[in-house]
Amino acid sequence: MSTDPLPRTSLAAESTVLAGRLLKQWRRSPTVPLQSLLFPTLLLIVYDLLVGKSLTRLTGGDSLDVVVSMCALAGGFSGALAAGLSIPAERDSGLISRFWVQPIHRASALTGILLAEAARTLAATVLITIVGLLLGLRFHGGAAAAILFVVLPVLWVVVYATIVVFVALRYQNRTLLTWLSTVSLGAVFCSSAVVPMNLIPSWLQLAVRVQPMSPTVEAMRTLARGGFAVGPLLATFAWLVVLGAVVGSAAIRSYRNAAQS
Repeated sequence: MSTDPLPRTSLAAESTVLAGRLLKQWRRSPTVPLQSLLFPTLLLIVYDLLVGKSLTRLTGGDSLDVVVSMCALAGGFSGALAAGLSIPAERDSGLISRFWVQPIHRASALTGILLAEAARTLAATVLITIVGLLLGLRFHGGAAAAILFVVLPVLWVVVYATIVVFVALRYQNRTLLTWLSTVSLGAVFCSSAVVPMNLIPSWLQLAVRVQPMSPTVEAMRTLARGGFAVGPLLATFAWLVVLGAVVGSAAIRSYRNAAQS
């Protein structure tokens, strides 16, 4: 008697199913929605009401587009960190190992995580942008600029989630995730697009200028104002490609070691 092998599905279909598992899990866990939706939305409202006028006087122009950009990035990073805290528990419970030996693509679990992070960030960025529009944000570059404005945080969070997976599986230390959150949020709120460079101490200007969030926030600000900043966009995509390639391969190795341990 012969048995027919189970039909194989595509990597995209399996990743979608596993991403749906995470999205359902996040709906039952209040931490991820609070960090990715409520926290940046409230931050945007409070920041605009309390600091918006001060930034306008400091920079000489309306800063709402900058605040929306920062809140979208900060919310995406915070949500990825909150979701990443469950990865050590899944490793210790053997869930990662069970996914590894199932008759599915071995990459589907990791790509499912990234797909879920992209979907979560897309929904959160759209919500934050809508709140920004209610507060007075306007896109002078049309629909194409608005779409690219929303896509940039999604791309960054996919790369950032890869870093979270690597740190959570490689070092097995939640303290490092806390420090990662501090560094990433600090980079978002210390970009060259927030404060004019002449107001930043000279010893700090180089670090602020070259850190990856500076060209990203600058590109998003220019898109909202109807321009197309080629330099910041190229720098942003260069950071995304380099970090994605370096950390992506490290995350794959860490995931494989965790599944086989």
